Amino acid sequence: MADRLTQLQDAVNSQCAPPASFSNIQTAINKDQPANPTEEYAQLFAALIARTAKDVDVLIDSLPSEESTAVLQAASLRQLEEENHDAAARLEEVVFRGDVLLEKIQSALADIAQSQLRTRNGAPSQPSPVES
Repeated sequence: MADRLTQLQDAVNSQCAPPASFSNIQTAINKDQPANPTEEYAQLFAALIARTAKDVDVLIDSLPSEESTAVLQAASLRQLEEENHDAAARLEEVVFRGDVLLEKIQSALADIAQSQLRTRNGAPSQPSPVES
């Protein structure tokens, strides 16, 4: 929230900056330049002011509301902790099932490797007992 407040303060400060003086602007006059650059600058600054005002509105809307009391925040935190606990339990179950599958795969790979070794050595292949 501190970052949002800083952004909001910066946006407000940019709106409150002293106005720029157009009288000291030096421009080179050529065929491509408009005859009245001051009007273009005024339009540019108006667009920048409008955009900054929109940014200020967005920043204000992103701030926590007055309804967000400590009690509501504590309730929300408790709910998040419960969801975290449930997710942790699901994760532990998935990890356990993954470990079981890994053991089965490793066992199958060991059986395959033993069969290949027996085949290469010319020993007759004997089926390994199936584990239930």
